[in-house]
Amino acid sequence: MEQPSTPAGTLRKNALGMWSIVFFVLATNGPLTGLVGVVPTAILMGNGVGLPGVFLLVGVVYLLFAVGFVAMGRHIRNAGAFYAYVATGLGRPLGAASAFLAIVAYAGMQIACYGLIGFFTSQACLRLGIDLQWWVASMGYAVLVQLFGTRNVEFNGRFLALLMLAELLVILIFDVAVLWHGGGPEGFSAVSFEPAKVFAPGLGAALVFVGGAFMGFETTAIYAEEARDPVRTLPRATFTALLLIMLFYALSSWLLLVAIGPSSAIETIGQDPGAIWFQLSTRLVGVALADAINILLITSLFAVLLSFHNSLSRYLFAMGRERILPGVLALTHRKHQTPYVASTLQTAVCLVLLAVFGVAGADPITQVLPLGSAPATIGILAVQCLASVAVIRYFRINRVGVNVWQSQVAPALSALALAYGVALIASNMALLTGGESLFNALIPAGMLGVAICGMCLAGWHKWRNPQIYANLGRVLDEA
Repeated sequence: MEQPSTPAGTLRKNALGMWSIVFFVLATNGPLTGLVGVVPTAILMGNGVGLPGVFLLVGVVYLLFAVGFVAMGRHIRNAGAFYAYVATGLGRPLGAASAFLAIVAYAGMQIACYGLIGFFTSQACLRLGIDLQWWVASMGYAVLVQLFGTRNVEFNGRFLALLMLAELLVILIFDVAVLWHGGGPEGFSAVSFEPAKVFAPGLGAALVFVGGAFMGFETTAIYAEEARDPVRTLPRATFTALLLIMLFYALSSWLLLVAIGPSSAIETIGQDPGAIWFQLSTRLVGVALADAINILLITSLFAVLLSFHNSLSRYLFAMGRERILPGVLALTHRKHQTPYVASTLQTAVCLVLLAVFGVAGADPITQVLPLGSAPATIGILAVQCLASVAVIRYFRINRVGVNVWQSQVAPALSALALAYGVALIASNMALLTGGESLFNALIPAGMLGVAICGMCLAGWHKWRNPQIYANLGRVLDEA
């Protein structure tokens, strides 16, 4: 058995090309999970048939964000990504706050996804006559994720690429089938992109769901230390991933509505939102496509879990390396050069939480999913908003050849849009928790508390450990 190393602070260099990083981003988004599990619900609870237009709208906001994000990324390289950006641009206390928010957000999303994958696996086993508790299945997946997560990052990139290609293939088959059949009962209606439909009542609720579809493109910066030629690779990977996510969701959700017929879509989806993709796939192509989607839905969730696991490991690694968290988190594996201690810690936490949920008899869909995803959504958007403001201040202090569009205008527009998104999610928390609940107030307040804890810890280090404080958010490689 391979023995882990003891030295800290070294990740595998030149391990990832552009497409490997793009697949990490797509894996974090889980395109099949989003389309099958989220889109039908977003149509029902959001702005209805205008949902495809919302994907384009949110995609434009994130493309604006990426302008400043990429420009600053040429000068900041750190596995902590947004943490390093915010620490450099807005100061170390806010940087620590953003890191704590991101860590809790990724951890929350992991638990939500473990709930989903356990549920779908349990249902699949039940059809085979096997009674498998969802949380037992989830714990098994957690062990697999740990095994994959401590392997070298190149292996993870190739594995995720295979899963993503399979996911994209089955959706592409569905899309082509809709086109081949000449659309639906109303032809190729473009009503989904009419402003009146996009900005219809329910837009706020739709943004809650659509925003989650773009979560994870920070992955490009997280792998900055492991990328080949990061100055060129990371910008290309960021914009490629965002464009693919935006166009993929907009096109496929539109063709779903086309296949049904926009005028009857809400009524049809409302009858069984969880089965609509399988029903249409069976009708347009055959039962084989529906079965493939069913299987790949589970592998999609596994890919999401692996990608979130890798991202969170690197956040913990960065915080351990800079000693704001215990330095043992920065230990890397002798052979694979992966942050194996950070990986093991988060797996242990997940196993404990899953066991607690199982003993408590928690429902994976109505309880585990919202309790995990609600803080994740609000936390990540808050961090992205801080990062946009950090870009503006960084380039005001460091004039390094970027133009006004990159350094001020695009980041300011994205910061305003993201701040609106945070407020919108906080005011629509009932959509994530499933109704009126004490959690509707506790979750936003709790995330604010997480940020304050991060700032207080940074302040404590400034007082007691000034050398550690001075090292927070350090730039590892100037461009």
